[in-house]
Amino acid sequence: MNFDFSDDQKQLRDQARKFLAEKCPPKAVRVVLDGKEAYDRALWKGFAEMGFLGVAIPEEYGGAGAGHLELCVIAEEVGRALAPVPFSSTVYLAAEALMLAGSDAQKQAWLPKIASGETIGTLALFEGTGNPSPKAIKLAAANGVLNGTKKPVADGAIADLIIVAARTASTGRDSDISLFLVDAKAGGVEAKALTNLDPTRGQAELTFANCKAEPLGAAGEGWSIISQVLDRAAVLTAFEQVGGSDRALEMGRDYALDRIAFGRPIGSFQAVKHMLADMYVSATLARSNAYYGAWALSTNAPELPEAAASARISATQAYQHCGKNNIQVHGGMGFTWEFDCHMYYRRANALALGLGSLSYWEDQLIDRMRKRNAA
Repeated sequence: MNFDFSDDQKQLRDQARKFLAEKCPPKAVRVVLDGKEAYDRALWKGFAEMGFLGVAIPEEYGGAGAGHLELCVIAEEVGRALAPVPFSSTVYLAAEALMLAGSDAQKQAWLPKIASGETIGTLALFEGTGNPSPKAIKLAAANGVLNGTKKPVADGAIADLIIVAARTASTGRDSDISLFLVDAKAGGVEAKALTNLDPTRGQAELTFANCKAEPLGAAGEGWSIISQVLDRAAVLTAFEQVGGSDRALEMGRDYALDRIAFGRPIGSFQAVKHMLADMYVSATLARSNAYYGAWALSTNAPELPEAAASARISATQAYQHCGKNNIQVHGGMGFTWEFDCHMYYRRANALALGLGSLSYWEDQLIDRMRKRNAA
């Protein structure tokens, strides 16, 4: 059995890598990191023109209709390049939620705009610190109106479409939660940008005051939909993390081969060899788990919840490990602003929290394995 990507998918990867190498070098990432722009608008437009935004969106809704394996390929290259665009919030969260639970009218209204780059989307789930949980959701929905606050919301300050998790009952069950669509341009929502670890991936606080909203999916099914969206996003984010891990490893390897100390490359010293070998092992293990997640996602397999958690855990650990050790291999220079090591370290730690903490996903994996064994 062949667990690798097909030749066409590898060609797509090469195309995406070439595009990002030209349009998104480290200098372009630093423009967003150091400047006032929330994201690279020219790059976002390029993503749309290349068809990256709609790669997994069906053709009937303006997408390419390729599938989730192709989206995994694109996600990996986005991670390698540290692309400063709202790709994950729009494609992994908003588009996936729409494709899972949206009516045909909602899909027709929003998915073509996402595929064309006209609309930036996000999911407003969290309400402060803590992991995803129905009990943590306090924002209330009544008679199609939302009142409350969400933070942090990925790319919330620039989003046009906001999918909001809201409380519609107080029975103490998961069915108390429903999802709603909010058109940010219609008013009723105020966005405040938040200071965060990685400014190239913005976070915001959203305040909803008598904000009109449209139900997404059946009433009381919000948490079920969110769980599915998070699993899908976990696999796709894992590919971003794998791409970043590989690039951090390459940076450390190249520096170890070029940097001369005591008359020899530092890569010839045993301690540095061990560090790079450990990075390689963690990155390779993460890739294996990510591939398993990609298979489960693309086939909608029953194993997806476990595969998603495994991919999320392994990729998070690998990226944080490779990001940190890349700095160590570079020594004192790795801690400076001028070197790019810190950008990968920032992204590694930002992605580690975006869908819930590492411990949350570890608990999810254990619970899911227990349920499977008990069945």
